[in-house]
Amino acid sequence: MSAPSAELTEQEQRRREEREALEAKGVDPYPYAWDVDAHAQEIIDTFDDDKHQPDGDEEPPYVVSIAGRITSMRVMGKSAFFDVQDSTGTIQAYIRKNDLPDDLYDEVFTELLDIGDIVGLKGHVFRTRMGEVTVRAGDDFQLLAKSLKPLPVVKEREDEEGNVEVYNEVTDKEFRYRQRYVDLVVNPEVRDVFRKRSTLIRTMRDFLDDRGYLEVETPVLQPVYGGATARPFTTHHNALDMELFLRIADELYLKRLLVGGFDGVYEISKDFRNEGLSRFHNPEFTMMELYVAYKDYGWMMELTETLLGAIATALHDDPEFEWQEHAISLEPPFERVTFFDAIEEATGFDLYQADRDRVYDVAKNELQLDDIDGEMGLGKLLDKIFGETVEPSLIQPTFVIDYPVELSPLAKKHRAKEGLVERFELIIAGKEVANAFSELNDPQDQRERFEEQAAMRAAGDDEATPIDEDYLRAMEYGMPPAAGLGIGVDRLTMILTGQESIRDVILFPLLRPEQGAAAVEAGEETVENDKA
Repeated sequence: MSAPSAELTEQEQRRREEREALEAKGVDPYPYAWDVDAHAQEIIDTFDDDKHQPDGDEEPPYVVSIAGRITSMRVMGKSAFFDVQDSTGTIQAYIRKNDLPDDLYDEVFTELLDIGDIVGLKGHVFRTRMGEVTVRAGDDFQLLAKSLKPLPVVKEREDEEGNVEVYNEVTDKEFRYRQRYVDLVVNPEVRDVFRKRSTLIRTMRDFLDDRGYLEVETPVLQPVYGGATARPFTTHHNALDMELFLRIADELYLKRLLVGGFDGVYEISKDFRNEGLSRFHNPEFTMMELYVAYKDYGWMMELTETLLGAIATALHDDPEFEWQEHAISLEPPFERVTFFDAIEEATGFDLYQADRDRVYDVAKNELQLDDIDGEMGLGKLLDKIFGETVEPSLIQPTFVIDYPVELSPLAKKHRAKEGLVERFELIIAGKEVANAFSELNDPQDQRERFEEQAAMRAAGDDEATPIDEDYLRAMEYGMPPAAGLGIGVDRLTMILTGQESIRDVILFPLLRPEQGAAAVEAGEETVENDKA
């Protein structure tokens, strides 16, 4: 059902009238298919003047059939140039009045088509006198989809000194995230970010498959959530009349599979945490989790270095890349520093084996950190100090190792250092990208830590881990020693593509509800149809 005309802009109303006129002339504004055998960038890259440029009356040797969106039109009497954008880029097209049957040029092409319409065309490729590779729509031309809303067209203007100025550009972040489909059309570089994200995930998957690890799927809906300290999303299953949770991590189910006899399993999946929104947090995010039997966190550090170096090379042809003003190298080996040594270097305070009151005093009074709560436990206080004083300064890839046991209820106790566990976090560009343990496989130790978490939960910590009796039962059958790794795909993509917000690497990020029609159109600058 179409929107009432009172809600339409002048251009939207005109385009609907054009649609009716097309139908009255027997032109279907939305036909079923078009045979595409070439794409814009491929044509530009492969065109050879010696082989392909038409010469005299010879039959043109390079004929293509393409489809895409009209992004500009330049009508010059009985002929016209127009740009066609497809998934690979933009190519110029040329059409003449004599190329179209009947009065389609005068009555349809020049009068009823607009920027944003999707068309198909077939014809030979040539290079214009201005040097531009062009497709001549001489064999066939068809409208494939009439655009009823005008695009916020990006235009360029060159000054006398040759500087290019871009105007009418979609820059409003709210508009771009909410109407990503428009963002992708108007800002082709955004499409490149998501192609790189796809390459990143594919490289990660190939790397793990080549080493014989099995990709698996575990439940999204879980009766008991776990594997991280976070608040879950809660839902209700009507048929079973039971409360369920969207998973906050894949860890506990993947480790059940180690009990079942798999030596290495991984999952690339969506996880969900009921937390706030920020440049680095989205409630729905993508994680890769890997668990390998008979290995420890030292081995996992080396695997992680190799994996990230391979990903950076796949995206940039080099393990070194630019991030803001920094040149970051993912060439192994990465720097390593212990959790407490890093805090001491940043603050001057040695907090290893310090009690809760001492750590609270340092955080509250000595460092004067914000949001220090008198009810915060030792683990959260240490995490706060680390996050505020250490993490932002670690630009080059750094393994922070040997965490306090209070922060790591699922990690194995350190084999040599009291009160610590064998855990590392990988920090790049000031943000955590990966987290890994020598996995705890002692069911009695695990139960005691679950019970400590339960006590914290009873005291008001709603991010503490609940007791998972089925996971404990699985461990009691015998879980092999293992190393586990989690990598935040969104954050890694941000860093490797130079994006400032996690929303820039998620196609459809969670947003607040739209606030009326004004918000819908925020930032949408349009131009009149420039056919002349």
